[in-house]
Amino acid sequence: QVQLVESGGGLVQAGESLRLSCAASESIFSFNSMNWYRQAPGKQRDWVAGITAIGITNHADSVKGRFSISRDTAKNTVYLQMNSLKPDDTAVYYCKTERGHSTYWGQGTQVTVSS
Repeated sequence: QVQLVESGGGLVQAGESLRLSCAASESIFSFNSMNWYRQAPGKQRDWVAGITAIGITNHADSVKGRFSISRDTAKNTVYLQMNSLKPDDTAVYYCKTERGHSTYWGQGTQVTVSS
């Protein structure tokens, strides 16, 4: 059973930065990709950013230029660097990966941005 553990959330003011971490229990090379999602209260869970096994990254238009996904393969950890945070970025942030027919989610980490 793959385990994903997110950390790094918190309460910040608009314009500040946070870095989220997602630590996997297995080598991240064993997954096709790893992704960050977020879910604001009363809204659907939306994709934020992803990184493939060979290191190709992609970001949602809403965060492009402010957020950046990266990884440390030695630590089996994926990061989400979030700069210039806005109140609209307030959400629970989740890490997700897939292998075969199985999907794995972390427990989420809360990010709250005050104006």
